[in-house]
Amino acid sequence: MRVKRGVTHLRRRKRLLKLTKGYRWRRKTSIRLARQAAIRAGQHAYRHRRLKKRDFRGLWQIRINAAVRPFGLNYSQFIHKLKNAQVEVDRKILAQLAVEQPEVFRAIVQKIKS
Repeated sequence: MRVKRGVTHLRRRKRLLKLTKGYRWRRKTSIRLARQAAIRAGQHAYRHRRLKKRDFRGLWQIRINAAVRPFGLNYSQFIHKLKNAQVEVDRKILAQLAVEQPEVFRAIVQKIKS
């Protein structure tokens, strides 16, 4: 008995082309190039899910540093004083407070300076 695999073959190709929808040039239409593009995109996505955490931590540090400069501190001094005062607020929250609620951030800085 002969097995025809047209349906499976088409389904696999359609799934691949759906993944590469929106790509430029032949990478969105040619099966061979679409497969390569999808594999590479997956590799980049995997790697950058880890790098994203590193990037955000750096961004929070920059924001906190910019926010504590007017108080005569720099980032490392501020973090050191936070640890000594046993204020357990993570960098993400500190950066959000510095941007969105400066009066609360000012209160935290005043608390650790005294």
